[in-house]
Amino acid sequence: MDRDAARGAATRIDGVRISFGSYDAVKDISLQVAAGEFLCLLGPSGCGKSTLLSALAGFTPATAGTVSVDGRPIDGPSPERGMVFQSSEALFDWLTVRQNVAFGPRMRGMSRAKQAALADEYLGLVGLRGFADKFPDQLSGGMRQRVQIARVLANRPRIVLMDEPFGALDAQTRQVMQEEMDRIWRESGCTVVFVTHDIDEAIILGDRIAVMTAGPAASIKNVYDVKLPRPRDETSPDAIALHQKLRQDIGQEVRAALREQGLASGEEDG
Repeated sequence: MDRDAARGAATRIDGVRISFGSYDAVKDISLQVAAGEFLCLLGPSGCGKSTLLSALAGFTPATAGTVSVDGRPIDGPSPERGMVFQSSEALFDWLTVRQNVAFGPRMRGMSRAKQAALADEYLGLVGLRGFADKFPDQLSGGMRQRVQIARVLANRPRIVLMDEPFGALDAQTRQVMQEEMDRIWRESGCTVVFVTHDIDEAIILGDRIAVMTAGPAASIKNVYDVKLPRPRDETSPDAIALHQKLRQDIGQEVRAALREQGLASGEEDG
């Protein structure tokens, strides 16, 4: 792996508000992500996690504030920021696994030999070199997600943005993919911003966990450093204590959202 080509970039969110008409999805968000860091965005459904990730990808412009990479404002999509979606439907069903992974390099005019070498490199990284000539519909859900990750990494991004990529997988496959993602991140050297609503997943993967408040006008409630050795053991006393803090944070936000909708009493959150 060419770690110099794949090393991560720092990204910064300063006073960001993202509005759709009169609706503020997120508001007054400021957050820094260090080069090579694995940051998890955690929060209740509808809190704007995916909207914020879309702004980092350059798909959704900030209404106010700035989003930048290594000090340069983001003004649109870029190969240096790769996006992995929850659904593997983003793959091209009519292309083989190798062709899917080589698609980005081919669009950049890379030679066929270099395309093939790059595809083999990243398929090896995700453990799918033996499935290079298969089509996506011949693979399991977890394997398709690995192909999607390899396709993003083949573009040599400095930041990988992941929007609940394992949310549709069964529990056993999801656990395997979490372990694999930890390994892939460490080997690639990329910066990763990972959206999830699963507390255990955030603890297993994140260097830091940024907890978002409930929407609308969501902001950052707390940021936690995860000072646990890798690979993570979510049953360790320190992991359990962190889980309790995160669960309390999320619980407070869910109850606040329900009260806003008139669906819960005004009991103390404790």
